[in-house]
Amino acid sequence: MQNADPTPPVPPCDDPTGLESFAVLLRAMNAEFNRISQEFAQAQGLHLTDVQALIAVLDADRDPDAGPMTPGRLAAHMNLTSGAVTACLDRLERAGHIRRVRDSGDRRVVHIHYAQAGREAAREYFRPLARSTDAARARFNADELLVVVRFLSEMNEQLARVRR
Repeated sequence: MQNADPTPPVPPCDDPTGLESFAVLLRAMNAEFNRISQEFAQAQGLHLTDVQALIAVLDADRDPDAGPMTPGRLAAHMNLTSGAVTACLDRLERAGHIRRVRDSGDRRVVHIHYAQAGREAAREYFRPLARSTDAARARFNADELLVVVRFLSEMNEQLARVRR
């Protein structure tokens, strides 16, 4: 990851546990994640949409109940046209991040998987972020981390509801 311009400080809020404080901190964290994703995309010769697609493929590979990602599922997940998804997958495949595999039972169905070379490139690029995350986690005890995990899980549920 590049060391770009320093991030402006997050302004303090009157009530650190109030809605405004959460909104400011979540917005700041989201902005940082977006900057890091954009830098990764540029370093890999990809578009930000490609990185978002790559995350969807990674998440699908980790969820045995969902089954492998397909171009149709990816298009629906990302709200993209089939042509846009095809262009995105072509870029990701050329860059070595994904592989397309035809279903053995129905050759018309294509499954998309995160390629090993792509995993290694992402792992190397995001290693500093993993270290930073681990350093932040180390500042909390197990009970505090359980509350953080519970909060983040609930936020993801609420965000999914808003999106639907």
